[in-house]
Amino acid sequence: DDDDDIPQLSSHALAALQEFYLEQQQREGMKTSQGFNQYSVGSIEEDWQLSQFWYSDETASCLANEAVVAAGKGGRIACVSAPSVYQKLKEQDGKDFSVCVLEYDRRFSVYGEEFIFYDYNHPLNLPENLLPHSFDIVIADPPYLSEECLQKTAETIKYLTKGKILLCTGAIMEEQAAKHLGVKICKFIPKHSRNLANEFRCYVNYASGLD
Repeated sequence: DDDDDIPQLSSHALAALQEFYLEQQQREGMKTSQGFNQYSVGSIEEDWQLSQFWYSDETASCLANEAVVAAGKGGRIACVSAPSVYQKLKEQDGKDFSVCVLEYDRRFSVYGEEFIFYDYNHPLNLPENLLPHSFDIVIADPPYLSEECLQKTAETIKYLTKGKILLCTGAIMEEQAAKHLGVKICKFIPKHSRNLANEFRCYVNYASGLD
């Protein structure tokens, strides 16, 4: 019988697969239902192959609120590889600030002109209209816990910011963060929607509300 050569899923694996598809259908259903917010954290799902891990709703809100205060009235905010903070900022529609998201994942191009394609391997390969030192605060979350990634992202941050920096990265990067950006660790501990193996922290170079 030719069917003998066809691999069969165990009943446990099959049930898990069915549960996954059901959850996916439910998520898609939520997206198409009335009142879906395209800016809600998780509206674009994490891609682990791109080292994407979204913040918890509380953390995204806290960082967004901190950015608004730090930027000041009419301030400009840049989110570098931190799309969940961008999404939370956009939920605060009507507040007096502007924001853009620099991101490698082109799925975020749904956000129109506020999306800027960004590859940390080419830190200064930025659009001409993104003028140097034109943002009141830059929030950045380099995708990888390596000095090379931090150093290159730091070039972008220093090019964009007028001065204020809010960096989110692993606790093990504290020394390199101070070396490349002059930032210090905060008391606030950011959380993700899924638990990460590495301890995560926030770093700033100004008097913030995160201590």
